[in-house]
Amino acid sequence: MPEGHTLHRLARQHQRRYGRKPVTVTSPQGRFVEGAASVSGRSFAKASAWGKHLFHHYDGGRIVHVHLGLYGAFTEWPVPANGIEPEAVGQVRMRIIGADYGTDLRGPTVCEVIEEPDIADVVAKLGPDPLRSDADPELAWRRISKSRRSIGALLMDQTVIAGVGNVYRSELLFRHRIDPMRPGTTISATEFDAMWTDLVALMKIGVRRGKIVVVRAEHDLGAPSYRKGRPRTYVYRRAGDPCRVCGDAIRTTELEGRNLFWCPTCQGTG
Repeated sequence: MPEGHTLHRLARQHQRRYGRKPVTVTSPQGRFVEGAASVSGRSFAKASAWGKHLFHHYDGGRIVHVHLGLYGAFTEWPVPANGIEPEAVGQVRMRIIGADYGTDLRGPTVCEVIEEPDIADVVAKLGPDPLRSDADPELAWRRISKSRRSIGALLMDQTVIAGVGNVYRSELLFRHRIDPMRPGTTISATEFDAMWTDLVALMKIGVRRGKIVVVRAEHDLGAPSYRKGRPRTYVYRRAGDPCRVCGDAIRTTELEGRNLFWCPTCQGTG
């Protein structure tokens, strides 16, 4: 599932491509026909994101709300010189066509038209987003410090912090040497502040570079070669591989329905 930096990056990209210009919106798949028609031809006012939610704002107050879920993805293509749009490939839920670029959306969990006031209802269910300038980390800290759930589970809870997925969760806890099974009530304010600051920095890098970058340079030297499909991470999807720092085998288990990765030595669980 795409993590928060991906949605913020998409918001910036869509803003550049379509901002303040009329666009054509269709639904080749046929599952978003009415919604597409209600915004097609309107000016694309702006794009914004909160956690894993993307909002396309159109003149007149209508918003297209998208949540990519596990399988959703946008693909972009340049508008041909002859102006003839390419045939839709696969199940394209929504197609946006501007003056120079087109974008196809496939497989989202949510693709709906809402009104401006409805954004507040979506956001009310979410925790602070580390990538937003208006984020209040104190809200997340209060929820964590009062909870007996594990910090590994709390970091994935979108009502606690919006935008954190499995990669950032596992990597953040490793970078701060925190046992993912520790209850939230045992996390100190100092530990939380350090994690929040690091998370903001890491997610900003993700937006800028279009990928998650978490391994410090000093730990990337002499690292074992990567098998195909394995990300450049400390622990995520590296079960059984040697830890980059201590050499112990990375472990994995299931936590609240999602795979968790950690180093038992570096994170004090051995």
